[in-house]
Amino acid sequence: MPGDKHMHGLGSADIFVFEGFRLDCAGGCLFRTDRAEAAEPVALGSRALALLRLLLERQGKLVSKDDIMKIVWSGMAIEEANLTVQISALRRVLDRGREQGSCIQTIPGRGYRFVAAVTRVAAEDRSSATSHSEGSVGGRPRMSIVVLPFTNLSGDREQQYFADGITDDLTTDLSRIVGMVVISRSTAFTYRDKVVGAKQVGLELGVSYVLEGTVRLSGRGVRLNAQLIDVDTDAHLWAERFECNTAELFALQNEITSRVALALSREVISAEAVRPAQHPGALDYILRGRAVMLKPSSRESYAEGIELFERALALDPCSVEAQSRLASTLIGRVFDHLTYAPAADIAYAQELTRQALEASPRSALAHFAKGQVLRAQLRPEEAIPEYEVAIAFNRNWVHAIGFLGWCNLYKRMGRGSNSAAGTSDARQSP
Repeated sequence: MPGDKHMHGLGSADIFVFEGFRLDCAGGCLFRTDRAEAAEPVALGSRALALLRLLLERQGKLVSKDDIMKIVWSGMAIEEANLTVQISALRRVLDRGREQGSCIQTIPGRGYRFVAAVTRVAAEDRSSATSHSEGSVGGRPRMSIVVLPFTNLSGDREQQYFADGITDDLTTDLSRIVGMVVISRSTAFTYRDKVVGAKQVGLELGVSYVLEGTVRLSGRGVRLNAQLIDVDTDAHLWAERFECNTAELFALQNEITSRVALALSREVISAEAVRPAQHPGALDYILRGRAVMLKPSSRESYAEGIELFERALALDPCSVEAQSRLASTLIGRVFDHLTYAPAADIAYAQELTRQALEASPRSALAHFAKGQVLRAQLRPEEAIPEYEVAIAFNRNWVHAIGFLGWCNLYKRMGRGSNSAAGTSDARQSP
């Protein structure tokens, strides 16, 4: 959670190292380290990270419950049970395999104390402390990709603009996928005309996937080949060839990049969902839930997806993504008539979207989920601006586009019936 306000204000120290873990406060992430000092990111919510940082800063000292509430939940009126939930989440992660009891000591009626040894790393030493993780396999963001410059095979250097345009548009479109980390165009273009393997690119840029391809313009036709490579295995996860007429090059460019971006979204989600995780975190469950919801609709697939998103919420109760995806999935099974309690599902989804938008008013996923709830409540006119926010965020969000069309149709017809619901493809959010 880079930029989270709860991780700011660290002064001269922004890294804490302790008992096989490293908290990178500037980057907003906790890493699990092994003896070789390779690192693996640990999924924790922003409140848990802020609480951990506070305890580490005051290592060995009693931190009162009042202080914790004032700092971690600044300006918010919450129940003490929220603190207990976050302490439990930290202990599940930090105490696994620990023989000496919990590293977070409870002082009954007063507060908590972090008792394990902690090393503080000053900001100027940050590069040496992070070098083992940011360039290593374990330290890479889960859904991270670079679009290498597409190679122009036309034999005409004047056609290079088209290949570059494809690269630019794909970089932009992929960056709109929720949770995707995309290397900037300027960095990617430093690899133009260089013969570099995917593994080396992954190591140098700290990404999990590489997208590369070729473009050939010939007469009135264009052929584009694209390949998605997993840098861990150097294996092609996906490859596709596109052949189109060049009557309108810019329209063609938009069509190709949209199709590739949509295909890649599904492939990356599916690949990440099956990555082995010894101790799944909230992100693992979200990715697994997204992969399940790419399958054909059934009562079983909905139940499985809902269970996975609920597991994610149990690990991170403040996750806007988990709340939004769970709400959309609940509404999806209402539209598909695969629920025994539609009213309860709609009410649950409404509360989830309320929480999500309260926490993150600009979240496209939360606005999309609210649009789904409003549509299920037969309020298509009110759903229109919610879908428009989602589309403004991602022009390739085909389900938002489709349901915006349904809502506009029924607005013009002055109708508010079950027909306004359309179908449930909106389960598959980007």
